[in-house]
Amino acid sequence: VAEEALLDSAEEEVLEEIEDELEEEEDEFVVVGGVAEIKLFGKWSYDDIEVRDISLVDYIACKGDHAVYLPHTAGRYQKKRFRKASCPIIERLVCCLMRKGNNAGKKLQAVRIVQYTLEIIHLLTDQNPIQVVVDAIINSGPREDSTRVGGAGVVRRQAVDMSPFRRVNYALYLLATGAREASFRNLKTIAECLAEELINAARGSSNSYAIKKKDEIERVSKSNR
Repeated sequence: VAEEALLDSAEEEVLEEIEDELEEEEDEFVVVGGVAEIKLFGKWSYDDIEVRDISLVDYIACKGDHAVYLPHTAGRYQKKRFRKASCPIIERLVCCLMRKGNNAGKKLQAVRIVQYTLEIIHLLTDQNPIQVVVDAIINSGPREDSTRVGGAGVVRRQAVDMSPFRRVNYALYLLATGAREASFRNLKTIAECLAEELINAARGSSNSYAIKKKDEIERVSKSNR
């Protein structure tokens, strides 16, 4: 009888442990309206992300269907014009890092770099890193540019407004280029350089390569109005 009682108590303890583990696992998933909330890398929420420039709302994809767990959707965004506007904005940043020889085509490596970058941004700013990236893109896109007008030897430059789509494209290019140049022949990793670039750009600081280039482009176009 004593042995049976011991066995029963042991079984009860094991069952209780299993139930506790299951409850803990259930607690890990945040349920919103019956559906688990999507978080980037299982960590960063998209809910409180705000695009503060009304003209870029349609071109910075970070809400609704564009919220993803991993910035690697394997979508065919180059098949049609403007389709890449629906590519998640963090994935577009990842794709911009895949350039120049050694990094070409290594998307998983680029994803890992961005993952480390977001962690560093959170440690330095204590903000949601997705919001910092969005702010950096908004601040880094030139609003005006100059184009070559005229032919047959008589060429002059004419100032033109830049479309919202091109602003986002150009901002991503400048941010990635700034990070790449900063990490070249430097002890700092590419993730650290990208985090620094994004934080400075989000603040509008002229320490950022992207902000410097943007100001230069706008200054040249202003003189060509």
